[in-house]
Amino acid sequence: MKSNKLIPFPFIIWALLLATTAIIASNKASGISVSAAYPEKNWSLISAENIDLDPLKIKHLFNLSFQDQSTQGAALFVKGRLVYEQYADGFNKDSLATSWSMAKSFYAALIGISIDRGEINSLDDKVSQYLDYFQDDRREITIRQLLNMSSGLEMPADEHEKMFFTKNHLAYAKKVELETEPGERFEYNNVNSMLLADILFRATGVRADKLLKDRILKRIGMDNVTLWKDPANNPLSYCCIDTTVRQYARFGLLFARGGKWQDQQIVPSKFIDQTFQLRRSDLADNVQIQRGYSLHWWISRYQKEAKIFSAKGKFGQRIFVDPENDMVFVRVTKYHSTGGDVIDWGPLRFFNQLGSVKFRRKLASILGHIGLINIHSSVRAPMTFDDGISNEFLSNYDSIIDALAALNSPKSKI
Repeated sequence: MKSNKLIPFPFIIWALLLATTAIIASNKASGISVSAAYPEKNWSLISAENIDLDPLKIKHLFNLSFQDQSTQGAALFVKGRLVYEQYADGFNKDSLATSWSMAKSFYAALIGISIDRGEINSLDDKVSQYLDYFQDDRREITIRQLLNMSSGLEMPADEHEKMFFTKNHLAYAKKVELETEPGERFEYNNVNSMLLADILFRATGVRADKLLKDRILKRIGMDNVTLWKDPANNPLSYCCIDTTVRQYARFGLLFARGGKWQDQQIVPSKFIDQTFQLRRSDLADNVQIQRGYSLHWWISRYQKEAKIFSAKGKFGQRIFVDPENDMVFVRVTKYHSTGGDVIDWGPLRFFNQLGSVKFRRKLASILGHIGLINIHSSVRAPMTFDDGISNEFLSNYDSIIDALAALNSPKSKI
């Protein structure tokens, strides 16, 4: 015979409180206990408290970033979710920014994919196996040395700024000769990266910009992206991708997750493991901070407490990745898109052999300001003007890395 006794109401309340307390205690004890996610069309949102992050530390990170008036936007992503974002007046989540050299990290990933597909044998292949014009004193340079900026290719005083203003960037890169023994020293050289486009084309028969779209961007939902080409229609594998803060973060998340997106391995995990290792260079100006460079990624911090890597672009563009904490932080500077995807200097081509890049940028700004040239109707090119050039962000760089590292350290203080 079934019992008709009722469970006392106070006991039910007590049991619910006990269960709720246990869940809260479990979440507190495990720190960031939210399961990892991937963004679909849009990023899902999550509060700092729900992933056991201190909102004051996040505020400190963004305050540091926006002390610089050049900052257009910044956003923090944890466990595949958007935690916080901020934009300067006149900009929002849909505003385009240009990558400058952050693009190097994108195109380098294609080398890893081509190795996995058997199109390229190894990072230690000689470049001369793919580029017939390297059958000279450059014949011993390896792909790894290109990616680690240790090729030994000539580095003039202007640091190849002239290449950006030429009609054919690849033709320029092909002519750069050997200056030092390959592997001897680090020199950040855009020519190394421009040559990747030709290596990829020779290895696959497909242009590097199409490879990037098909093999990476489309597969991770990066659908609002401009991949710039030079006036000769060569893809620029050393610079110049235009997209939004949220879109850049997708690429950061791909690397934070070891090259995996959903259930697909997009970039080989072995390639990312080799990228995210401590490789010192003569850039290291502080033994404790341990900066360095590896396979077209910068090592921003490599300590027990935090291992932070970054895709880095001129004037202060950054995609920071903390793989151990599944964290991505993106910061870009103010950008005024001219539209298009093939560089066309218009009337500015008559000034492109004058002075430094800084001088040409100033000249273009002045000519536009006084109305002699309408930049947005006469020119098609990725350009950063004075309002997008970092000062405080670069001078505060160590403090920003400290703030990023402190997000997952309960003992850290602001």
